[in-house]
Amino acid sequence: MTLVVPPMLALSLWPLAARRRITGVFTDIDDTLTTDGAITADALDALSRLQAAGLPVVAITGRPALWSEAFARSWPIDAIVAENGAVSLARQTAHTAHGEVPVGVQRRYLQDAATRHANFGRMQLVAQRVLREVSGAMLSRDSPGRETDIAIDHSEFTQLPAQSIDQVVAILRSEGMHASVSSIHVNGWFGDHNKLTGAHWVVRELCGRELQSELDHWVYVGDSTNDQVMFAAFANTVGVANIRRFLPDLVNLPRYVTERGRGAGFAEVAAAVLAARGDGS
Repeated sequence: MTLVVPPMLALSLWPLAARRRITGVFTDIDDTLTTDGAITADALDALSRLQAAGLPVVAITGRPALWSEAFARSWPIDAIVAENGAVSLARQTAHTAHGEVPVGVQRRYLQDAATRHANFGRMQLVAQRVLREVSGAMLSRDSPGRETDIAIDHSEFTQLPAQSIDQVVAILRSEGMHASVSSIHVNGWFGDHNKLTGAHWVVRELCGRELQSELDHWVYVGDSTNDQVMFAAFANTVGVANIRRFLPDLVNLPRYVTERGRGAGFAEVAAAVLAARGDGS
């Protein structure tokens, strides 16, 4: 029997009743919040308006913890789950006469220190194998900040053809690693975590609640093949327009798609959620 995958619908078809139930936002970062590697004013404003409306926003990314920490400090965002679910960075605030003031970022790890140390050495050996065997392969430039995974650049500062990307994924999996392909990197790690388990973990750690009982109260916004586990789990999922680049490789599609790409597309999602609450359009 042929599996029929429902097509993506225009964001304008997202029902008002479903949008009214949204109480939190999960989002990818690269090419979802950012455009050409930086967050744009429209996306930053969207984050601010979601925060002002009392809606928690958690970014879930394959980027390293060190790279993510600066954004956890400076963006109006509640937390970032980095390295595909392995590290959380939660913004810490203090009450002052002038309101809530950010005072730092608390870092939590899914794996204990001994496990991280053992896995780190194994991962470096695998990375060297990839560099030897895949022509043109190079480590991502953010690799020095990685603690629980490795990343091979395929579209950020170099271009790897599809055949080479597939070869990298095959090597990682042959070494017993999990592998995923984002819009810019191929990530590999030891452990059973991923973006979805990271989402469950961060809601439990930061909110003291079980995400499973409120899946239809969150929306997930993404742009790539490594977002598929999230697209499959949530009732409310949106791809920014540039996700169309990956349609041939997607098994699980987002339910809706924006008109514009990247940060402008994320701003569309925020506006749709806020309009349903009467907080803007």
